[in-house]
This record gives sequence, structure tokens and C-alpha cells, in this order.
Amino acid sequence: MSNSLAIAAVTKTLRNLIAKGIADEIGSGSVTARPPDKARDNSDSGNQINIFLYQTLPNAAWRNQDLRNRVKPGETGQAPLALNLYYLITAYGQDNDDILSHRLLGTAMRVLHDHCILNPIEIKNALAESDLQNQIERVRINLVTLSLEELSKLWSCFQTQYRISTAYEVSVILIESDRPVKAPLPVLTRGSEDSGIIAQTNLTPSFPTLQAVELPDQQASVRLGEVLTLRGHHLNREDSKVYALFSHPSLAKPIRVELPAKTATELDIPLSDQAGIWSPGEEPSNWQIGIYNVAVQVIQDQNEQTSNALPFSFAPSIKLDNLDAERNLLTLTSQPPVKLGQRVVLLLGDRELIPEEIDPSGTSLVFKIRGISAGDYFVRLRVDGVDSLLVDRSATTPIFDQNNKVEIRT
Repeated sequence: MSNSLAIAAVTKTLRNLIAKGIADEIGSGSVTARPPDKARDNSDSGNQINIFLYQTLPNAAWRNQDLRNRVKPGETGQAPLALNLYYLITAYGQDNDDILSHRLLGTAMRVLHDHCILNPIEIKNALAESDLQNQIERVRINLVTLSLEELSKLWSCFQTQYRISTAYEVSVILIESDRPVKAPLPVLTRGSEDSGIIAQTNLTPSFPTLQAVELPDQQASVRLGEVLTLRGHHLNREDSKVYALFSHPSLAKPIRVELPAKTATELDIPLSDQAGIWSPGEEPSNWQIGIYNVAVQVIQDQNEQTSNALPFSFAPSIKLDNLDAERNLLTLTSQPPVKLGQRVVLLLGDRELIPEEIDPSGTSLVFKIRGISAGDYFVRLRVDGVDSLLVDRSATTPIFDQNNKVEIRT
């Protein structure tokens, strides 16, 4: 396995191979590894090949893959850094002779074509300390096809004149991590509470799983005072306690609701502030408007299992309290209250209004109505992207809730 010297080892190996090829075919010439804008000094006039490493990218095949000869089953190790190296090969002829530069480039390309797989001996002779010659994957060289546009962009980065060039990919370079492998002791016997393998006659998992969250009357959101229905399997066991866990990004810990009535496939959860459904230590004031994730926790004989989580939106219930026509102020009440830091707007028709005032409790909100033509408008309160419900779906045909309509007069 190679170390952090592997990249330098590849560059030096390529330089040695090309230098030998030029010496055998042309007789004289140097091989450098400089940026293109500094490759040719004013004092340089001889034959020259420049090798420039212009890009390194992760190797997709080896990424996040443990080494088979280092990490055994049950052990955990840091994956090696797997890299593909991209080189730009540029030729400069003696006294800037273009024909000679073309010959140099042809010689360099022939050498890399003949050495499409780097020999471990060649790598060792170039830089033995890199240990690149000992890695399990061979280092391969492939010609890269760059369009004229890609070459132009590449050379424009160096603000220098373009020279005839070609690009190569060298892969794969595996740089070993310095982090140690975690190798736990093997398991000799099962624990005293291990029941062994459980066989069943179907493919349904034996642990609690939520499959759907159903809101009342096919609403987009649920509100306080309504019932949230959870459907799944293994949601209840004999002599077990079942809890619903409601998590929200702004809550330090989930809201935990004990469910006295439950079945293995369906749970009805009344979202109410009334006492009796809350587990000890929880307060109904934890509810706030927004997007929640709900999961089911089943506890039986000190064994605890928690299901997957499914999202749902928790909407506010609003009440239009007062419309001050002289001051153009609309006051409404939100339940549950709006929390500090939540984004609140009022949708009046097709207009979006920012609150002028929110009382400390977050229950009462005042909005300034500006530039609104006279007429009847339906209103919605949007808190953190969740709208109060405007459509009444309890009827046979959905209708707008007339309680959320305000009349504006000039």
C-alpha cells in the first residue's frame, strides 16, 4: 500500500521513462514538471518535455472500499484515498523548432503507450519510499481526449500561449490512511437473552413499521383537536406500552404521547391539550406549527423497539377577531401560538402581508392592510411554510371555510 509520496512517485516515474525515450531516440533533451506558464524560461533553448499535473480526482471504483488484505469481516478501517491523476504533456523543440517539438511529443506519446501499465521496478527506481510499487492495484496510463474548447480553457488559466499538448490519466493511486483499524474480539457465545433465529411464514418484518399517516378528511395538515391516524404493522404487542414520538427541528427532544387504545395495525392519536394522553413530564405547550416526524415506540418487558418515522404537517387554527377599518388593521388568533423565530405571513387573497405586531404569547397577531381594493377575501396564516386550512373537506363537495373570509371596504 502506498503512502503520501505516491503522487510524486508517479510524476517522477513518468519523467524517467520519457527522459530515457528522448535520450535513446533524439540524443538530448530535458524533462521538467512545471506549470505551463513557467515551463519554458527565456534562457531555455534545448529540447524539452514538460509534465504538468493539472487535476486529481477520486476514483469511483475504489472510493469507500476497505482493503481486503487489511480489514477482515467484523473489523472497521478507514478506506484508502483512491485517486486518478491527470497530466498535461507539452513539447518544446530546440530553438523553438516546431517540427522538432512535434517529434519530441511523438516520442513521449510512444513511450507512454508502450508503458501503459507502470512496472513496479520502474516505480521503485523512481521513488522507493512511496511504496507505490507494493499496492495491490496496478498503475495504468490512459490517453485522454480533450476537445479544443477544453484545451483552450485549460491554457487560458495560465495566461500563456498555447503549445501543442496531450493529456493522460494515471489510475489508480491508493494512499493508505494512518488511522488504525478497529478489530474487536470474536464472539464466542450468544448472550443469555438471545432467542436465536426467528422463522416466519411471510416477508413482513417482525419489528414495528409505519406505512402511512392519515389526516382527517384528506386534509393537507392536521390541527389541534383532530385525530391523527397511523397505519402499519406490529404497532402493538401483548402487555406492551405504546408511545407516539413527535419530533420537530426546533425541539430538543421528541414529544412523547402514551396511547391507551391501540391495535397492531392502526393507532388513533387525538392531538389535544387535554390531560391524560401525555406521558409524565411532558407539557402540551411543546406543540408548535410546522413539519413533524412521527414514529411509534413499543416497550415490552424492558425491550424497546422504535419504528421508522413519517412526516406530516401541523397547521394552525385561526380566528378572525377584529378588522379596524379606520387604521386598516386586521387582528387574528392562532392556535397553537406562534413561537419566537418562526416565519409568519398572512395570505390575503393573492397578497402576502408581514405581521405588524405579535403579542408575547404568540396567540394574537396584527396585520396592516395596505393597498387592498374593496371586496371579500379569504385569508390563510402561513407559519414556516404550513398554511392554515382554508378548504372544508368534511362536506360532500369541498368548499371554502366562510369563517376565514374578511370583507374590506374603502
